[in-house]
Amino acid sequence: MGTKEEGNNNIDVETGYNSNNIKKARLHSALATLLDDPILSDIPKKPALSDVDTLISLELGSAMRITVLKLDGTSLDVVVMNSATVKDMKLAIKKKINDMEQSKMGHRQISWKHVWSNFCLSYHNEKLLDDDSALQEYGIRNNSQVQFFPYVVSRASRRHSRRRKHRFFHGLNKRG
Repeated sequence: MGTKEEGNNNIDVETGYNSNNIKKARLHSALATLLDDPILSDIPKKPALSDVDTLISLELGSAMRITVLKLDGTSLDVVVMNSATVKDMKLAIKKKINDMEQSKMGHRQISWKHVWSNFCLSYHNEKLLDDDSALQEYGIRNNSQVQFFPYVVSRASRRHSRRRKHRFFHGLNKRG
């Protein structure tokens, strides 16, 4: 009897497994069809739950769409919450550009540390330098346009960072 029951359970497990695979395939097919709809073009191809939440918030009015003008004259739209900071917008830009690059060229690494050390964002000719500042403090609202701007580091701060780096490595030499 035990063998017969085990055999039936194996069949049920296999049937359940196949049923789950069929359900997953149907779900992925439906999702792919939805994401190909032009009305839903602002949803990323592989959306995270946070992406969907932010887009729902945009529809409800608690998020804003910001157009980012790149140095080559092209632009992209990002969506952030109304309470977002400059850092939140930078993260949204990073995610959007990385997703765009991934879909166009496959795996391509962008050095965001290099980008943010050489360029900043500006809104109405005001540089957005404080990552912790709320976007609304700068007057940024829904459908605002920010742009990349070459960031010129002052000589004094560059000299200071070199001295600090020199002190750091000099200290390592003394210990070793």
